Amino acid sequence: MLFNTLDFIVFFVVVVGLISLFKYRKFQYILVIISSFYFIFYTDNFLVALLISTILLHFYTGREIHKSKDPKKRKIFFVIGVLGSLSLLGFFKYYDFAITQFNIFGDLLNLENQIPLLNLALPIGISFYTFQSLSYIIDIYRGSLEPAKSLKEYAFFVAFFPALVAGPILRARNFLPQLREKIAQSKTSGNLKLLVINNSNLKFGLTLMLFGFFKKMFFADNIAPFVDEIFLNPVGLESFSIILGTIGFGIQIYCDFSGYSDIAIGAAAILGFKIPLNFNKPFFATSPSDFWARWHISLSTWVRDYLYYPLVFKNRKSSSVVFISLLISMFLMGLWHGASWNFLIWGGLHGIFLAVFTVLRNKYSKPVEPFFKSKFGKFFSIFVTQYLVFFTFIAFVVQDLDHMWYAMKKYVILDFTTSQTIEIINENEFAILLMTLFVGLHYISYRQGNLPEKISKLKLRYWILFLIFIILPISLFYVGSAQEFIYFQF
Repeated sequence: MLFNTLDFIVFFVVVVGLISLFKYRKFQYILVIISSFYFIFYTDNFLVALLISTILLHFYTGREIHKSKDPKKRKIFFVIGVLGSLSLLGFFKYYDFAITQFNIFGDLLNLENQIPLLNLALPIGISFYTFQSLSYIIDIYRGSLEPAKSLKEYAFFVAFFPALVAGPILRARNFLPQLREKIAQSKTSGNLKLLVINNSNLKFGLTLMLFGFFKKMFFADNIAPFVDEIFLNPVGLESFSIILGTIGFGIQIYCDFSGYSDIAIGAAAILGFKIPLNFNKPFFATSPSDFWARWHISLSTWVRDYLYYPLVFKNRKSSSVVFISLLISMFLMGLWHGASWNFLIWGGLHGIFLAVFTVLRNKYSKPVEPFFKSKFGKFFSIFVTQYLVFFTFIAFVVQDLDHMWYAMKKYVILDFTTSQTIEIINENEFAILLMTLFVGLHYISYRQGNLPEKISKLKLRYWILFLIFIILPISLFYVGSAQEFIYFQF
């Protein structure tokens, strides 16, 4: 079920309405779980079986890890939980890619027989709920999390429909305490309801959801045809055409994915749950590390906490260890996005940029600190960071390696010709206008801080005017059919 469809709007209104009508917390509890599984079944009915398997695997292995006092037994259940999840993810997401590479290698060795491909369809959301579930048992194994008190509680956390399909990736240590606090308050206050839809949550949630719809349906979907025109076959295009297409894709993917995250966070807020921010003005990042503190935050912090930190462990002062650990972490982040060489290249580029920056910062931060604190220094750092980030977007959007190499060369080595670019601009005036408008709005949002929260606190009549102001351009420039979110493929 796509967020940007009438089906979801009706579904969500019905869920919120039933929650408001039900007086007893047990009914509300079960309602959210049933609604979540219905949402999953509607989106991808095959996903239900995989999700149930993952829930059962991690609930019981997590419980045994916590209960057992024998270190060997704890490790056995931990390995079962980790390998069980990664096996499912690896089979459905990477099997065909791995076999394809093996067959190519076999051709080089003149092997006659090839292993057949299964042409597996990727279950929607599997990467997200797998990482979500892995963090649960890792935290239990580390002793930093109490396991779920019941299977029902754990199912509520994993299957919670706003964040299931494309994140943000939830952490049990942040989500379960919220659920338990609501249960405790319900018992102590005498209020029989688990979830209460109040005005402040409703206004903030709706505001954030509308921001998400606006980003996706007004910006991303209308810029997408222009980006496709550029990168379907970029060979022969001028440097400035490639750069323009790269900027367009950067804006498209940001509006698409952060729009999804806004809708998810807003829907959860209406239901009374706080989901962590997933994007924070990434195009004003001043360094590669700052970018990843602002872009897809739930994934970047997951990789940092569960992969990078264990890799560097006690050797953070060693430049070589830091360099290699960042490369490994970002290669695997690229692989998380998809079983394709372009994602590995994308992750590798980010790994190189992060590693070089981190090593240089550790060695030379004090001498250059005054420069980067100046206005020009900050502008320079933002410009260089975004130049590198948008360069990596070429690897993300272009799968054909020859096309990718051509586009990257044109991006770096400018040809300073403009005839094609002017023609492309004239043929895509609306997309260029949207890109320009986005830059202005993104800057205003950066200067204003938490704009959705400020808008949600407006007086009712002004808030309603804002709703109309957002809904009107979405309605006028809707592309005519619901476009799938980019991160559904991951």
